[in-house]
Amino acid sequence: MSGDTSGRGELVIQRCTSCDRRSCLPEAACPRCAGELVFEPVPGEGVVHTYTVVHRSFAPGYAGREPYVMAWVDLREDVRAFGHVVGCPQEEVRIGLPVRVTFIDGLPHWRPA
Repeated sequence: MSGDTSGRGELVIQRCTSCDRRSCLPEAACPRCAGELVFEPVPGEGVVHTYTVVHRSFAPGYAGREPYVMAWVDLREDVRAFGHVVGCPQEEVRIGLPVRVTFIDGLPHWRPA
């Protein structure tokens, strides 16, 4: 995810200047038309599309933090973003849960809206 490239606590995504396609995962050029991509700030509001509760992490740096919730979030800008859900018990996370971006150590996470 593009995340907080400004250091100001704002979520940014890429938008193609030719076809207007948006993407959360950084690309060198638009995968649809090869056009130029620019970064734009977005409000960072959306809903949980799907999620999983991680009980055993194999990712470096996450051992001992289990369980935690990872989710794909559908943003208002018709883009899907990925990250941790924080600020609520894991039992309260559900598909369709309205969430808002928050930043922890400069990385985007999602909390209930």
